[in-house]
Amino acid sequence: MIDLAVKDISHSPRRFIFTCLGIGMLLMVVMAMGGIYRGFVDDATLIVKNTGADIWVVQKDTNGPFAEESRIPEDLKHTLGVLPGVSDTGALSFQTIQINWKGKPNRLFIIGYDPNLRFGGPSEIIAGRPILRRHYDMVANFKSGLRLGDKLTLGQDTYTVVGLTGNVVSPSGDPVVYMTLADAQKVQFQKNNEAIRNDRERLKEELSGLLPQGAGEGKIADALSNDTHIVNAVVLKVSKGYPVSKIAAAVERWKHYRAFTVPEQETILTMGLVAKAKMQLGLFRIILLIVSMAIINLVIYTQTMDKMREIATLKLIGAPDWTIVRLIVEQSLLLGFFAYWIGYAIINLTYKYFPRRVVLVPFDLKALFVIVMLICVIASFTGVRSALKVDPAHALGG
Repeated sequence: MIDLAVKDISHSPRRFIFTCLGIGMLLMVVMAMGGIYRGFVDDATLIVKNTGADIWVVQKDTNGPFAEESRIPEDLKHTLGVLPGVSDTGALSFQTIQINWKGKPNRLFIIGYDPNLRFGGPSEIIAGRPILRRHYDMVANFKSGLRLGDKLTLGQDTYTVVGLTGNVVSPSGDPVVYMTLADAQKVQFQKNNEAIRNDRERLKEELSGLLPQGAGEGKIADALSNDTHIVNAVVLKVSKGYPVSKIAAAVERWKHYRAFTVPEQETILTMGLVAKAKMQLGLFRIILLIVSMAIINLVIYTQTMDKMREIATLKLIGAPDWTIVRLIVEQSLLLGFFAYWIGYAIINLTYKYFPRRVVLVPFDLKALFVIVMLICVIASFTGVRSALKVDPAHALGG
């Protein structure tokens, strides 16, 4: 027996195909928004995961180093390194910069780390080599626009791209470049010569009124004005078997800095940096699903009204109401089914070209498919209601 819904669609396939394409495009956008949100969350926590640290120590009373500015002395890593249960320590600096590269603005996120440590740097090198020299080497995200051998002038020095790493981005989505901690500190904290001279004279004047004559205020001013041994975070590796949360609590209690475990740092990033993006993308997804339901409802209702005489004929020859209901609901489900897979095909062909990273999660796609099918059933109610009300006499021209 030929299914009535398929038979009816075959009479006007062009309208059905173009309707599926239109709804499919809407569903593609819904999938993209879900993927963009997942990408936001993944990007926000990527550096925290890649660093490999167990505890992040930042400035007291801040949520740094990503959600809030944090500045702490570099030598704090030596102080924290002697705590029971701490197997290794490292100091990291973070800075967002914008440069003009090949005639276009390019935002980069600089991570400064110690190449001699086992954590904090790039997790993989896909081209070139890692940083081997103490100065002037740089490893860049392959999507940063930088290539092997490119030279980048930052501050007073020129740095060479010696390696490319995977798609590592900042919590804001900017491509990451890695430098030695000394270079990154120089870029972030060292002032130009004019500013250094001005600060030196200002400090000498202030210190001259506080220190005894001949106390060496000039040398003290030089040291203070040129100090770049500042970092944004100190990270700790905890030995196996030691409770991470207790070590973090000890750092806060006895060292007067703020310490975050990895889950706590991820919570700050996801709840702070991407919370509004989550709400905005979620709102747009709901709006698009409502629009899709309205379109499907309108299409099914229009198709139902176009074949009122045929439906009346079915009633006249004694066809049960279930047959008519099945005809309309199946058409709606077929419309949603094909539209979903059209959208799925389009997003899989295009998501790699989006400016922000799109992460397509199978659970999200399956959940969306179920939602689309439910929407199709709900959208068919108007058509079903109109079809069941039709008078069989309408088949005879009544």
